[in-house]
Amino acid sequence: MKERIKKDLSDLMMVPGLSGHEDRVRRTIAKRLEGMGITSRSDSLGNLIASFEGTGPSVMLFTHMDQLGFIVRKIEASGLLRLERLGGVPERALPAQQVLLCVGEGRDRPGIIANKSHHATGQHEKYHVVPYKELYVDAGFSSTEAVAGAGVKIGTPVVYAPNFVELANDRVAGTSVDDRAGCAVLLEVARALKSRKSGPPVHLLFSVLEEFNLRGALPVAQKLKPDIAIQIDLMLASDTPDMENGGDMKLGGGPGMSLYSFHGRGTLNGVIPHPAMVSLFEETARAKNISLQRAATTGVLTDLSYVQLAGEGVACIDMGFPMRYSHSSLEVCDINDLAALVQLLSSALARIGADFSLDRDRHT
Repeated sequence: MKERIKKDLSDLMMVPGLSGHEDRVRRTIAKRLEGMGITSRSDSLGNLIASFEGTGPSVMLFTHMDQLGFIVRKIEASGLLRLERLGGVPERALPAQQVLLCVGEGRDRPGIIANKSHHATGQHEKYHVVPYKELYVDAGFSSTEAVAGAGVKIGTPVVYAPNFVELANDRVAGTSVDDRAGCAVLLEVARALKSRKSGPPVHLLFSVLEEFNLRGALPVAQKLKPDIAIQIDLMLASDTPDMENGGDMKLGGGPGMSLYSFHGRGTLNGVIPHPAMVSLFEETARAKNISLQRAATTGVLTDLSYVQLAGEGVACIDMGFPMRYSHSSLEVCDINDLAALVQLLSSALARIGADFSLDRDRHT
């Protein structure tokens, strides 16, 4: 299973899919599902859904397939390109990064975000973060005509150059671990659901627009009206010197469960999980001897924060995997955590029977 997860993850990380432009990723995932004999469908936003029949409370298990990046904002007469950020792109990590101009399959063009020559950098500039609107991309073009001839125009998606690096001890690094790792996990769960003999109705959702507005999954939840929603995403690893006060989430320490998330910058939203879901995953982890880490984080938000408010309310929980260096061009995760998360999710779904209670008073 670990090798399958690594293969799915590495392949998906090499497919560009800026938020709002996820179609290549969607087609790649749909093809993998088809290869398993699983039928999937898509909606007008580009969400991809695969449904499995069953009895009991219905479950929407989902993760996002988009990634953050940029949009071409302006084309200079010199052929240099100016960018607009899409998603929480860290400005301090941008100069000298390689990017990909996503013109179309087989037509993408490489570029670099320029970094002023060191020999010409003044003392006052050396410790200054350059705002993204002052940065530009050099793709080798020398005129607006050359840019147009390559198919690049205002509105063209731009992402970090796709990259996958194998590190020691089953750890991997690269672009869009957030959340192609979640997609790889769901593909493995799909394999288990395909062969199961019983269990609740499950809708696997690979969602769009999470990095843009966090609401791509909401129309699906409104249509499916699930009783339960389980969201899969990164959880901030706190096992490096710069993050040691952030919590107790360790790479290689097993899957994570969020007990609290809140985002106060620009939006007041977050998720406090339903107690029945907390009990479900705690009991499943104990029964399967899976190390389950706990997280409580401010500054993190997922699309579950909106899905939980669909209809009359949905019993929700954020589950995930530890990850280092979020939103940079080289994020890091541990394949063992992903494999353990697959086992935990598959086992937890199997415990949701027809008599599974979502009565809060029975779990508090």
